[in-house]
Amino acid sequence: MRKPELEFHVPDREWRVPAGSRSEGLREKLLSADEDGTAYTRLLRFDAGAESTPDGPQTHDFWEEVFIVDGDITDLRLGERFTAGMYACRPPGMEHGPWRSEHGALMVEFRYGIEAP
Repeated sequence: MRKPELEFHVPDREWRVPAGSRSEGLREKLLSADEDGTAYTRLLRFDAGAESTPDGPQTHDFWEEVFIVDGDITDLRLGERFTAGMYACRPPGMEHGPWRSEHGALMVEFRYGIEAP
């Protein structure tokens, strides 16, 4: 797993709908991916009022680390709200979501052990 060497720059990739998502108001921007396509870092944005219920609860066969940079998300299954500055580290198979964001959210996610979208 080797990502490219990138000094500070403005990422030039466009915001897009996450692959396979059926939810309105979610967008991602890929920041980097390793040369084997088994790890990547992305920004994930929820618009105010966006909800990921159409995608249901999520489980992955890869590690996922998430840091909320701004805003809020609520795990509808748990009934818990999470806000800026909070962090999650999810091992493969950990169930999470679906989510709703009242005010919008921006998160940075680190995923490894999967192919980049």
